Order: sequence, then structure tokens, then C-alpha cells
Amino acid sequence: MFIFARNLKLIGLMKTICVLAACALFASCSLNLHPDDENNLTSKFNGTWNIHEGIDRDINGVITYNALPWGGLVASVKERNMPVDWSGYESITFEFAEPTKVPTQIMISDKLKTMGKAGITSMTCYFDGQDLTSVDEVALQSSDTSTILVKNVFLTPGRSTWESNTIWEGNCAIGNWENGFVVKPEQFISAIEGDKIEILFNTDTSDPNRGYWLMKTVYNGTDKTLEGNENELNEWGCAMMGRSSTVYRIMLTANDIKNLRKNGLFVNGYYTIVSQVNLLRRGLAPAASEQ
Repeated sequence: MFIFARNLKLIGLMKTICVLAACALFASCSLNLHPDDENNLTSKFNGTWNIHEGIDRDINGVITYNALPWGGLVASVKERNMPVDWSGYESITFEFAEPTKVPTQIMISDKLKTMGKAGITSMTCYFDGQDLTSVDEVALQSSDTSTILVKNVFLTPGRSTWESNTIWEGNCAIGNWENGFVVKPEQFISAIEGDKIEILFNTDTSDPNRGYWLMKTVYNGTDKTLEGNENELNEWGCAMMGRSSTVYRIMLTANDIKNLRKNGLFVNGYYTIVSQVNLLRRGLAPAASEQ
């Protein structure tokens, strides 16, 4: 009788453990955002560029990144040890569990950089116009010592097409803030909210010691930068370009268009050579059978 009662207690205890384990598993799966989604890259971020930086991951998958200036929280995205083709994607987005305390930067291989100011809870790097047929890694960098909580990182498939209208052509070698050019107000008469300015350029790599390149866009005759890319700008109001970057795009807000129609656009920067500026409008996405 004693043995029978003890067995009953053991069976009851085992049932309780199974129920608790199932609840924990359910909670874990519920709190993780799309853990099995092939476009979700959060789990790939498991290293840093600076050995003195630290990372930790809690039960919900949130990454605590103890960052040092211009180190890097890094994800290798290679498949079978080969770079991947991201030309079919529109963007990569980082979501943060709490607002960032310092400016941060997304870096994709050495091809593309996007800056985000302090105090943001998400940051998106758009790919359109860039050659991303060979990507091996992605990094999140901090401009200063900080703790960053990364909740989610994901790719968005690219389904948009853009119709292009050239509004400026030339060959402006900007140098060290030495030159710049104006796109006249009348070029923005037909612009509508959601259109993009597309700047085609090359970086001046003649000096092997030069490690960064900048683009600055303001309403002409003022020092006010555009609203459409304000989250990408550093403390000087500049967007950082990658060494191999050739295209920079800014989505226009209604206020941007109002000011551009009044003042026009002034483009300046640091060692970029601009050849063309286009105004882009979103077209219809191809049908599923055509993709």
C-alpha cells in the first residue's frame, strides 16, 4: 500500500513537471518574434568585432549588447560558407527593446551604412539602388560606450518598383566640403509625399587613409536638413556613405516637399563625386506570376 501511494505521488509530480515545461515552452515561443522565419536574422547575431565587448541573450531572445565606440555586434549571413544574394530584399530593420542612448549605425559588409540618432526604437537600412548580390555579414555599431537591447532583426522582401525622372546632372567632386550644387525649386513641383530623391555618386578613394565619406542635404539657403532621412544623420546632420556605395535615397515628407518647392535642394559632403539626382515615384509591384 505504501509503495502504491508513493508511485501515485511520483506520477502526480511528473505530470506537474510536464505541465510546467509545456507552459514554459509555450511562453518562450509566444514571446519570440517569428523565430523560424527565414527573413529573421536575430539569432545570427552572436559575435562582436571588439573582444572587449560583451553580448548576452535572454530567454525571450533579446540581445544585450555592451558596446564600445565603433566596435560591432556581428552576424555572419553566409550560407555554405559563401556570401548570400540580398538583391531580392528591400531593407533590413533593427528593433530595440528600449530607446538607444547614443547614435548607432548599421553596416552591411563594406557596401552600405545607415546611421541612426539616439533615442530611436527601430532603425531601417534600405537597399534600393545598391549592389547587394554578395553579402557576408551585418553589424550594428555604437558611436560611444553604451548598452543596446536588440529585440528583433529582420529582412523585408523588395516588392516595389520606382519610376525615375532626372532633375539634375553634372560632375560635382565635392572634396572636403569645398563644392556643392543646387537642385532648383521648380524640379520639385510634381513631387508628392512618399517620393524619393535618388543621388548617384562615387566615393573618392584616391587617399587609402580616408576611412569615411559623407553626404549632406539641406533646404537651399538654410542649414536645415531634410526630414525624410533625419534618423540616418550624425550629429553634424550628415549621412555616412560606405566605401563602395553608389546610390543614396531619401523618402520625402510633406514638409520636405513644401520647403523644396520654396528653396530647392543643396547637396554637399565629404569626398563624394555626384553625377546625377533623380526624383523617384513608387510604381505598381509586379504580379506574383511575374516575380
